[in-house]
Amino acid sequence: MTTTFSSLPVVDVGPLGSPAGASEAELTALSKRLYDVFATTGFAYLVNVPLSYNHEEVFAMSKEFFSMPQEEKMKLAKRSFRRDHTNTYRGYFPTQPELASDNLKEGFEMGPAKPIRTKSIVSPSSKFDLAEPNVWPDGDKLPARPRLETLYIELQALASKLLSLLAVSLGKPTDYFAPYLEDSLSTLRLLHYPSVASAASGSGSATSEAKLSCTPHTDSGILTLLHQDSTGGLEVRNSSGEWVPAPYIPESLVVNIGDLMAKVSGGRFVATMHRVRAPGLRPSAAAMDGQQDGSQAIGRISVPFFFEPGENCLVRSVDGDEGFVLYGEHVRAKMKTWVEFQDDN
Repeated sequence: MTTTFSSLPVVDVGPLGSPAGASEAELTALSKRLYDVFATTGFAYLVNVPLSYNHEEVFAMSKEFFSMPQEEKMKLAKRSFRRDHTNTYRGYFPTQPELASDNLKEGFEMGPAKPIRTKSIVSPSSKFDLAEPNVWPDGDKLPARPRLETLYIELQALASKLLSLLAVSLGKPTDYFAPYLEDSLSTLRLLHYPSVASAASGSGSATSEAKLSCTPHTDSGILTLLHQDSTGGLEVRNSSGEWVPAPYIPESLVVNIGDLMAKVSGGRFVATMHRVRAPGLRPSAAAMDGQQDGSQAIGRISVPFFFEPGENCLVRSVDGDEGFVLYGEHVRAKMKTWVEFQDDN
């Protein structure tokens, strides 16, 4: 269960990127460290991550996308927002103030560049094609595309290494989670949270007065890797019900597990509640939304990577309990509660 932590732990994963390879002792120590983190706080900062791009480069990719004209972004919109479009799971979604005034965000979602071999089951009661290909702007309108595809590949590889370490920490072979990697549906999501007129001050309070751009929730899946920008706002709830700030640490990734991984661990790991405070207004003459009045919202950029198994992956506890879930059924049920999919459920 969660503890009464007052800050998030920091985990150095430098050995995973060592050209000579990590030693057995380093891997054992890292495996134990990750177990301790996920059994107590459920969240941590990862430092010295083996990625090709630094934070500035990652956020520049995101800003490149969100600074495109709205009409260009809407050409990539999911069918929930453009009925003549065929993409249902990948692509762009705009803000939806009419559905959730306290959960405002626009986003772009991409999956693997290579086609997924297992075809998705689409029916009148299951409208989303989880295995559909990515959608991209025409021509050279998004020069960041190849870098985003590389970032996806590297985050998937990092998630695979972390899962191997978690398997060992749970008393299983290093390849225990290999079936989860087959036809993986992992999602790289670019998010822009527009600023609001005012954001409540006083982080760390359990009060509900905070102005939020993402409401309290636990992640639903296996593993999340997050690039958060210096705007901050992420808060994690401890066992005393206090909201603990998770401020920006340069060049770190925030990692946490979801509800499904908590079940896979036999309850040893905890999926921790978290939220995001809304960014306030700041003067700017070059905001991303293109306004020129000098007082518009900068907003917040966030780039989460959600590790997802294949649609037909059988997910069950490491303790061998009889209960199990097909990942596709699990995620389709969860989508009914996600704002960006509610219009098409």
